[in-house]
Amino acid sequence: MAVNRRRGEVSAIIDGQERTLCLTLGALAELEDSFAADNLADLAERFGAGRLSARDLIRILSAGLRGAGESASEAEVAAMRIEDGAAGAARVAAELLTAAFGAPEESAAANP
Repeated sequence: MAVNRRRGEVSAIIDGQERTLCLTLGALAELEDSFAADNLADLAERFGAGRLSARDLIRILSAGLRGAGESASEAEVAAMRIEDGAAGAARVAAELLTAAFGAPEESAAANP
């Protein structure tokens, strides 16, 4: 499955199938609501700390699946098998967040 990195798409093997995830503006708005963040900067700051819980990963991955057009509740995502387990889930979440917000060094270079 081809992903479009310019649109922020990320590919992952979930339940043995290659799936596309994307943090669209709607998906980011869901995450703002889920994490009680006032804005995208607050959300980026939270994720930039690099300390995500399993619940955080479930929220990010489910928002990413929904952003790519799949209907996946957080309960469904919690039961899914992600390639490479928790480490794989963390990697996919990090790729999604980087696609949405940019890499930390990119942000620092943009705001010297």
